[in-house]
This record gives sequence, structure tokens and C-alpha cells, in this order.
Amino acid sequence: MSQVELTTLGKTCEFFNGKAHEKSIDENGKYIVVNSKFISQEGRVIKRTKEQMFPLYKGDIVMVMSDVPNGKALAKCFIIDQDDIYSLNQRICCIRSKEFDIKYLYYQLNRHEHFLAFNNGENQTNLRKDDILDCPLIKPSIEEQIRMVKELDEAFIYQQKAIENVETNIVNSNQLFSSELNRIFSNPDWEHKRLEEVCKTGSGGTPLKVHKDYYEGGNIPWLLSGEVCQKEIIKSSSFITKKGLDNSSAKLFPVNTVLIAMYGATAGQVGILTFEACTNQAVCGILPNDKYLPEFIYYNFLFRKNELVAQATGNAQPNISQIKIKQTKIPFVDLSVQSDVVNRLNLIADKSLFLHGKYQQKLERLNELKSGILKRAFEKELIETE
Repeated sequence: MSQVELTTLGKTCEFFNGKAHEKSIDENGKYIVVNSKFISQEGRVIKRTKEQMFPLYKGDIVMVMSDVPNGKALAKCFIIDQDDIYSLNQRICCIRSKEFDIKYLYYQLNRHEHFLAFNNGENQTNLRKDDILDCPLIKPSIEEQIRMVKELDEAFIYQQKAIENVETNIVNSNQLFSSELNRIFSNPDWEHKRLEEVCKTGSGGTPLKVHKDYYEGGNIPWLLSGEVCQKEIIKSSSFITKKGLDNSSAKLFPVNTVLIAMYGATAGQVGILTFEACTNQAVCGILPNDKYLPEFIYYNFLFRKNELVAQATGNAQPNISQIKIKQTKIPFVDLSVQSDVVNRLNLIADKSLFLHGKYQQKLERLNELKSGILKRAFEKELIETE
């Protein structure tokens, strides 16, 4: 085994600070700004500049020096892959060394425990130059570094293949439910009616904000469209008073009302009320009746979500009108058929959710495996120095 030296970044590497680019940002600029978002997103998110404030060269290692409490970008590194197309932003440092294989140094520096120890979980972490220069490094011979990089690269290729397989399984588990939903509600033998022919609908309202007594001390749940985001709506973050309800267009919807978000990012989302509640005007309520199971209505509108969103108007944000919702088709079938459909879809949804959770746990473990592989590799090298 070749001799292994325990050293520091300051003794073996050159350190450079980046520069501010605020005044030179230009979407048509020639150079890519290397900032924290660029590094944390592995170069997928870019901002351009017309002026190269600090040029970077192939083989430079750049590292994030500042991040929010418990942030995932602190000390994250990136290897520059080309000359003369990047410019280094402030609070990002550049590290160069002739004593290390660059890939080996990257593997050792990326999210190094020395840097992460400065995160106290409460305040923004700002690594100082001296903090970075004091980082301990393990330096075996160049030949040993190259050998380790080859082994680590091979291990990460297998890990990446495993991650891709699990990600495919996650997609498949999600499609398990959606494909069954589509199959059931595409039944050509079912009779269909417009929603307005078989159900009553209503929308909410917003009590005037200038009247504090419409809100303060209120105990009537008042849902916003953003809270229509899951099958069973179990709580509200906002409340109004009886006076606010009586002096506005808000309505108290009963339990089992099916709600559809009509505006904004959540347009088309659907959920079922599990408690009496009002909503603002961005929500449509489909009132319960003796012809339909609430869950059947829910699944129908889940199936037709894309259809509704496609009919939305407005450039800034989608806006689904209550008229469009009323005109939406719904199968006109017996309650017994509805019950069979609901039971089937509930079963598939539970299975899909279970599989999704199972594969998500596997994915998290595989992502943690990389840091474990690196830790064991460098711990083994550290033992050689003792």
C-alpha cells in the first residue's frame, strides 16, 4: 500500500472567491454564471452574464459557501467541464490543485463533514475562507487516487442503474391507479348526463377584509382553493365568523360536498369535505344527494381533471368557470355500480400508495448509499495514515 498523507486544503490547493454579477446579468449573455442554484441542480438551471467577472477552466472545482439552515446546497461541489464559458459568482469558491486527481478531490470535498459542521440549524451558514482552508484532506499517491476514482465510478454506475430502476417502479406504481381510473370511466356502455342535470352546485365567497369582526374569533372553517389538494379534506387553516358568513356570498357546505378548485395552480384539484365548511369564490361545491356517492363524483372529476384544465381561460393563471363544471359529463349509473367502482378504485389507490411509499424509501436509501460508499472509502484511507 502506498503512503497516505493527512493534510489540509490550504496546504495542497489554491483558493479563489467569486465576484458579484448583478449588474451584468443578461439572458443572452455569452457566459454561464456559476451560482448556488447552478451547482445544486448539477448545471441544469442556468443564468447568463455578458461579462466574465471570474473565468473558470476545465478541471476547476467550484463549491457553494453559503446556504439556509440545514440546506442541501452547502459545500456542494461541481467540476467545470469546459474552458471559457463560465464565470464564478460571489459566495462560490474555486479550488485548484496539482497534488490531487480532480475527480478524487471532488469526491472528497463534496459535502465534506468539516463544512457541514458549521451549520447550526438556525442561521444561514456562511463558510469563511479560513474555514475552507482548514478542511482536512487525505492524500495518497496519484496512482492510488486514480485507482480509487475508478472503483468509486464503477460503484456509482451500479447505484445509478438501481436508482433508475426504482424511479421507473415509482412511475409504474402511480400509473397503476391512473390506468385503472381511465379504464373504468371510459366505459362506452354507461349513460352520461351533464352534472347540472343530476347535482346542485355552488361557489363560495370572501367576506370583506375591512371588517375585522368578520374574521377575528371566527369558528366557521373557510377553505381556500389551495387547500383542495387531497381526496379527504380534513382541516381548514382559515375561519370566519357568523357575521362574516351572513354578510357575504360565502355558503356553508355540508359534509360530503365534493369541492373543485377553479383558479390558480391548483385548478382542477378535487376533494371531499369531511366537515361543514365555507369556501372562497375560487372553489366550486357539488352538493351531496341520494343519487350519487361522493367518492364516485370525486373519481369522475379526478378522471376529467385534464379535460377541465384544458378548458380553463386566463393567461396569468388557469380559471375554470362553474359553468364548465356544470356541463361536465358524469356517468348516470345505479348506486350499486357506483359502490363497486368506488371499492375497486379505493383498493387500487391504497395499493398504489403502498408501492409508491415502498419504492420512495428504497430511493432514499439508494441516495444515502453514495455518501456511505464515500465515507467508507475515505475512512479506509484514513486508517492507512495512522
